[in-house]
Amino acid sequence: MSKDLKLTMDPTKMGIGRSIAVLTSGGDAQGMNAAVRATVRVGLYTGAKVFFVHEGYQGLVDGGDHIRPATWESVSMMLQLGGTVIGSARCKDFRSREGRMKAACNLVKLGITNLCVIGGDGSLTGANEFRTEWSGLLSDLVRAGKITQEEAKKSSNLNIVGMVGSIDNDFCGTDMTIGTDSALHRIIEVVDAITTTAQSHQRTFILEVMGRHCGYLALVSALSCGADWVFIPEMPPDDGWENHLCRRLTDQRARGSRLNVIIVAEGAISRDGKPITSDQIKKLVTDRLGFDTRTTILGHVQRGGTPSAFDRILGSRMGVEAVMALLEATPDTPACVVSLSGNQAVRLPLMECVQITKDVTAAMASGRFDDALKLRGKSFENNWNTYKLLAHINPPDVKSNINVAIMNIGAPCAGMNAAVRAAVKMGIIQGHSMFAVHDGFDGLAHGQIEPINWTTVSGWTGKGGSMLGTKRTLPGKLLDEISENIAKFNIHALVIIGGFEAYVGGLEMVQAREKYEEMCIPMVVIPATVSNNVPGSDFSIGADTALNTITSTCDRIKQSAAGTKRRIFIVETMGGYCGYLATMAGLAAGADAAYIYEEKFNIRDLKTNVEHLVEKMKTTVKRGLILRNENCNANYTTDFIFNLYSEEGKGIFDSRKNILGHMQQGGTPTPFDRNFATKMGAKSILWLTEKLKECYRHGRIFANTPDSACVLGMRKRSLTFQPLADLKEDTDFEHRIPKTQWWLKIRPIMKILAKYDIKLDTSEHADMEHVLNKRGDHRK
Repeated sequence: MSKDLKLTMDPTKMGIGRSIAVLTSGGDAQGMNAAVRATVRVGLYTGAKVFFVHEGYQGLVDGGDHIRPATWESVSMMLQLGGTVIGSARCKDFRSREGRMKAACNLVKLGITNLCVIGGDGSLTGANEFRTEWSGLLSDLVRAGKITQEEAKKSSNLNIVGMVGSIDNDFCGTDMTIGTDSALHRIIEVVDAITTTAQSHQRTFILEVMGRHCGYLALVSALSCGADWVFIPEMPPDDGWENHLCRRLTDQRARGSRLNVIIVAEGAISRDGKPITSDQIKKLVTDRLGFDTRTTILGHVQRGGTPSAFDRILGSRMGVEAVMALLEATPDTPACVVSLSGNQAVRLPLMECVQITKDVTAAMASGRFDDALKLRGKSFENNWNTYKLLAHINPPDVKSNINVAIMNIGAPCAGMNAAVRAAVKMGIIQGHSMFAVHDGFDGLAHGQIEPINWTTVSGWTGKGGSMLGTKRTLPGKLLDEISENIAKFNIHALVIIGGFEAYVGGLEMVQAREKYEEMCIPMVVIPATVSNNVPGSDFSIGADTALNTITSTCDRIKQSAAGTKRRIFIVETMGGYCGYLATMAGLAAGADAAYIYEEKFNIRDLKTNVEHLVEKMKTTVKRGLILRNENCNANYTTDFIFNLYSEEGKGIFDSRKNILGHMQQGGTPTPFDRNFATKMGAKSILWLTEKLKECYRHGRIFANTPDSACVLGMRKRSLTFQPLADLKEDTDFEHRIPKTQWWLKIRPIMKILAKYDIKLDTSEHADMEHVLNKRGDHRK
């Protein structure tokens, strides 16, 4: 559909006279409910009728009470529930033509010609087959007298859109499937718990995670906990791996490590296609090394529990995109699957994705493992390469004579230590000497610098806060002392991990190059802050952990409000002037409003919000949640908003307020933050190593070009290095935020899902892409 045509359409009228059915099929995955909720609410917002299909395809075949109209209120309180509320079932009947005829008859009788399927590749392939033979099914139904010619004409075309719900992340074409992030949360919770007991007893732990045909969960878990070894089906170990594994475990113990962690995907195989089981590995380690070894099989725990903030936002965004894709489809549009690439929602031809997913299986079956790895996509390949570099390479005997210093700047956040660990390990692998700077630029000025080695950083991946210590001091007034210490400790390159202060501090160091020759060294800034406000990156390390903290707190608050009825909670989040946390937590927790600095609001908006809540109290959903970013408005403070709501709600609802404060900075990092930080830390050192070669002249390092001091950030689909100086134009220095922020575009979704009468700009919706042209480069 052309952009011009989209622009002229009123999104609230797009669905009038149309019906959409939503079903979940195959294995359940956390976040499916968020997708169902968004599909229902956005469908109703467009004026369409929306139906639940209970028990997956079985419900479609059985019809009757299994296909029921959905209402706004019927999807309330679904966001935080795991599994799928509308049920899922494996269905033999739908595999037969007779079963599909029954399903078609049920849809025709209800006037449903738009089907949204949330499931794995089997479920989506079934949906496509259903669509392909639709006209034939209708002809047969007319012939059998089950439907009239008129009914067949009205339902002549079936539109299908898929969303992938699978904890294995085994569907090609999307960076993340719904449920994967939550499954990683479960795995990492267990790993963290096991690590403490293993260290007490000097044990080796073997953890078996799900993934019959796909090693994604195992691979990312291994990266996120710094495992000693991982077995995945896509990349079996080389012959003789038993000796290599035993040598590696022995080396780790010799370095002072008190535990070993080995992660095995349930579908792990050897080069000749034979299964590698956790029992087999346990026997090997016990017999050869005599280590006290334990095995834990995680099983269905990985599918359970509440969905992570990421999965709720992913499900919500995909639900919106799915409804738009259905309503914009023509008879010629191929069935599509809505997926995620970086932070972009994209539409891909369903059968292209299914074909590539099948190609992976075929490649593995015929022993073409390198092909299987590539077909999984860039994100998977990057994870594997990072794991291989950090886990399997021993430090070289020859040193590079390069000294790299690492520091943390600004407020502490979860994931900083994972970035330091990866940078230190990668630096040592490159032959560099690594130095830790304690307490930020203060420490650099006062000589709080010491060597840091492999053993020091082991176990840092899962630790929250900042082990190096961090301060907000900027280098501007300490340049003399800093330049002396760079010379004294012979520092050749600098890794600065932190938030907006790290970015500004990096800029000040670059500006000081004119006066101080010592500052002419390559530098890289890695964004790490809960506020997610560093120019040059769509995401910062630490923001995902903070978001999950806020979301789980809001879940508890909503539970309390639902119990007492007619209660509104006003919750203040961190973020400085950046509204990222308030907006994303609003979407993940199902808030009624989120006040932020970037979107100006006035007393009329506050009045609208109060009136909205007054109306809401007349429904069955008698509770409200309002988020307020700490610096959204100097006059409309949290107390002011609380007092306003309390006054206006007298006799209708009562109000409570919560200020979440520093709990948002604490806690152990989420799997995303650990993995993101690990990749950022490793990539920063590889980049610095290349820069040092470029800047080496006449026996010394001299770097004064703009591209020798960069921010390593994630932009849409890839990790990129951007010169600090180039980012100045996109920075609002007074309010410490980038001038352009991608997440502002998804704010309307939160308002629509909260039932505000606003216009959704449909011009931004994704056009169909082809899988082979796009492969995300980063996500999880």
